Amino acid sequence: MSTKSVFVTVGTTKFDELITSVTEDCVLEALKRKGYTSMTIQIGNGTFIIKPSNIVKISSYKFKSDIGLDMRNSDLVISHGGAGSIMQALDYGKPLLVVVNEKLMNNHQYELAEKLYKEKYLYYTTCKNLCNILENSDFSLLNSIKIDNSHKICKQIEYFFNV
Repeated sequence: MSTKSVFVTVGTTKFDELITSVTEDCVLEALKRKGYTSMTIQIGNGTFIIKPSNIVKISSYKFKSDIGLDMRNSDLVISHGGAGSIMQALDYGKPLLVVVNEKLMNNHQYELAEKLYKEKYLYYTTCKNLCNILENSDFSLLNSIKIDNSHKICKQIEYFFNV
């Protein structure tokens, strides 16, 4: 049986709610049912202490100079809603679940995630609904973006935000 891995990133922010959510038993069990056996979590400026799990093997770190290798080696990326992290995951052609940080003011994460969801590039949710989305999403239905085509998505984002 092949092993599948998940990479979770909060970018450079503090988003302990996401880290708390991805390490809840419900989420870990949903991942295990989908065949995932390990999870690497980039916790950024967060302070959440990750506890060992008997459901899915979990490792973590605060920062690396480049998280690209972790993304490339994963089978699923769960990310905060930052445009840079979203684009990086899509550039690598990874199935992507974006978890929007509801606590941010003037939050454009919803608009960006919703636009890319409508184009079938990703799924998105909030921390509260993460387990349900994982259980009910078929990541094989998402459109894959090839690295040489990601500029089209950037243009869509620029158009969407009138940049």
